[in-house]
Amino acid sequence: MTHEQPTSPTGRRERAVDVLVVGAGPAGLALASRLAATCEAGVEVVDREDEPGGVPRHCLHAGFGTRDLRRPMTGPAYALHWADAAVRAGATLRTGVTVTGWSGAPATDSLAVDVTSPAGLERITARAVVLATGARERPRSARLVPGTRPAGVFTTGELQRTVRLHRRPVGRRALVVGAETVSYSAARTLREAGVEVVAMVTELPHHQVSPATALDARLRHGVPLLVGTRVGELLGRGRLSGVALRRADGRSTTVACDTVVFTGDWIPDHELARLGGVTLDPATRGPAVDGAFRTDRAGVFAVGNLLRGIEPAGTAAREGLLATGPVLRHLTDGTSPAARVPVQVEAPLRWITPSRLDPADPRVATGGFILRTESRLAPWSSLVVSRAGSELHRQRLVRGATPNRTLRLSAAWTTRVRAEDRDAGPVRISVEH
Repeated sequence: MTHEQPTSPTGRRERAVDVLVVGAGPAGLALASRLAATCEAGVEVVDREDEPGGVPRHCLHAGFGTRDLRRPMTGPAYALHWADAAVRAGATLRTGVTVTGWSGAPATDSLAVDVTSPAGLERITARAVVLATGARERPRSARLVPGTRPAGVFTTGELQRTVRLHRRPVGRRALVVGAETVSYSAARTLREAGVEVVAMVTELPHHQVSPATALDARLRHGVPLLVGTRVGELLGRGRLSGVALRRADGRSTTVACDTVVFTGDWIPDHELARLGGVTLDPATRGPAVDGAFRTDRAGVFAVGNLLRGIEPAGTAAREGLLATGPVLRHLTDGTSPAARVPVQVEAPLRWITPSRLDPADPRVATGGFILRTESRLAPWSSLVVSRAGSELHRQRLVRGATPNRTLRLSAAWTTRVRAEDRDAGPVRISVEH
């Protein structure tokens, strides 16, 4: 239920809801649609953007909805589907609302956030808060790319908003930095805008998408792929005139272009989680959660690409649906785990999520773990799960793995992590060839 109170001495209108979902992307909307449909709790979704749907609303290409909805859709249609589902179920959806921070110390039991919108200042108190703020690409500045500061430098999101939302020209000749799925999406957006894509570059020795997808993309775009290559410097005054590239063998060259798009290199949009005292996983930089999407702050959950950067929209929506049960249980009993066991990875693995286990309730709501690797793993390599020197599980990688592509680990072993073994240390995931 939603309750409104008089304006507080701080000048903020105070309101109370049962569940507040921050972020109206696929994860937040999917959770709100199921939660509002299965209980009488008041569910409110807020998002700082003017329209709901998250990143998919800028992606005009098909391919959305094939896994979770069992039908192909464009990005805008997919975004509209989940927004309509949430509203039809009874959730309140508010856009143009920015959560500026938490009210009170992170250690307190009260969950209240301060928001601002065209309607004014508010303070919203909730019994449960679900963070679904998604991820963003690192811009050129965060990648520490030297050179001048000319116009014509984009991330994929900036490119899509410029071309598809604002319908503005972006240039004539473009270089795409990256060679993963979203990189080919950026190349397609550029081509559809009439821009010549002169090359795609990656520091890795290969692309990072499935062979069939990569081949199809190269044939469709006709774009050269330069592997083992990094951006050395941006050139130009006023407008980008070229990009200096450096090869792994020491050679260098300059590509003449007036546009460069930095793709991939995703980071969770974790500012609100950090301000709320939620522990971040040092590897993913997203909130550290257990299999029920619970953070270490009671009543605060996290779902979707906030947890680890980028995964397909269908994966984020599925997590939102799966988090409904844990949120409902919290509304019913309000209990939190007494202790959690960390789940850690060893090189060449980069990270794993969820990265915590509740020994008293080791279920993993996602049905498994998502991992990423730093380097290519050959087929028939094995993922080995161990704790305190004892092997808990072994899983062969029939298809191998490559950077920037999802690797999944079964959760069958989680019931072997005993509550009475809390002093045994973390669970470790390693690779054995």
